[in-house]
Amino acid sequence: MLTRLDLRGAGDDLAARLPRPSMGEAAPPAAVREILAEVRKRGDAAVREYTERFDGVRIDDLRVPSEEVRGAVDAIPGALRSALEAACEAVTDHHRRQLRRDETYERDGVAIAERSQPVDRAGAYVPGGRARYPSTVLMTAVPARVAGVGAVALCVPPDKDGAVGTETLAAAALAEVDEVYRIGGVQAIGALAYGTETVPAVDVIVGPGNAWVATAKREVASEGVVGVPSAFAGPSEVMVIADGSEPADFAAIDLIVQAEHGPDGLAWLVTWSDDVADTVTAAVERLVAGAPRRDDIEATLRRGGYAAVVDGPEEAIAVANLVAPEHLELMTEDPAALVVQVRHAGAVFCGPWSPASLGDYVAGPSHVLPTSGSARYAGALSVEDFVKRVHVVTASRDGLERLAPHVIALAEAEGLAAHAESVRIRERDGS
Repeated sequence: MLTRLDLRGAGDDLAARLPRPSMGEAAPPAAVREILAEVRKRGDAAVREYTERFDGVRIDDLRVPSEEVRGAVDAIPGALRSALEAACEAVTDHHRRQLRRDETYERDGVAIAERSQPVDRAGAYVPGGRARYPSTVLMTAVPARVAGVGAVALCVPPDKDGAVGTETLAAAALAEVDEVYRIGGVQAIGALAYGTETVPAVDVIVGPGNAWVATAKREVASEGVVGVPSAFAGPSEVMVIADGSEPADFAAIDLIVQAEHGPDGLAWLVTWSDDVADTVTAAVERLVAGAPRRDDIEATLRRGGYAAVVDGPEEAIAVANLVAPEHLELMTEDPAALVVQVRHAGAVFCGPWSPASLGDYVAGPSHVLPTSGSARYAGALSVEDFVKRVHVVTASRDGLERLAPHVIALAEAEGLAAHAESVRIRERDGS
């Protein structure tokens, strides 16, 4: 079920020997652009047509009534409500620590004030279809709320009966989401980006999704109509580095955890022991055989499941830094010695008692993490994704006169005469 890779002795050829599924094959840009163009042109009508085509349900009222959202909290089991409230509290607490104070400093007679300004409207996308993800509602909406966003709109694919799961609606209520729409896929991204008769346009779109959704976010961002985080939040990924110091079942179940999200993901075991590769692979096969989502897990592992054997711990970290996985687990005798070498990963989980599922639900940081190698340049969703840093410049006359020669020299070097004159005119005519 896990494809065995012998990477021992790879040396400088390591990168070339690492397989990586092509996200472009799963989401043809031309098809994504066609859907976006239709939503932009025909609004709600196009959204309804694509929802019927892709989700198999005709939706008349795209927005879920507010009273239905609020009532969902009392409709879910008490244990789930407690879990959602605990997760909401943890996510809120973590992201409050990310808030930056406004600062002012002065240099050469010029005062610079830096102010944080949240966006007016944020759109959160939460996947559906194979599963319900109330946790993702919290992981996207709560950071926006902490950042001070004026309004948060949530898009969720509808179930086959046209409804949105009660668990998801309850999470939306706890996260103080303002609007919930039963729309999924590329058409949801288009509705949030361009606006329709029912869905007002937003300034930022966040949240994970399949390759089609992630590609759609990149497309609308490239048009300049909306902002998206730089991370590519696509199909789920995990890499477990194991040395055999912990039970094989620990590593095996954590590979399965991310694989059960569905197709196109990655699940890597990396070890420097043939015995560990054998025992963990056998444990995966045994555990998958009894898993409720067996078909999804097997499909993911057949295409993106690997058991890689390397020369040692340093080579294992080299593989991790090249793949840049969404989740990286260091299930070794001394994870602290390895974590300092990790440069590229969405989130790192150290030791046997820190499964990635802890981060998925209640650790505090958002579980919306970079995938498809984007952890090389991006990190987890954070307050900063909803905030603009605006600098306010105030110069004294002495400050401008002190810096004027530099402005003039640079402007003349660039051939921008008016730039230079904007300083000279103040030196010449200022009272």
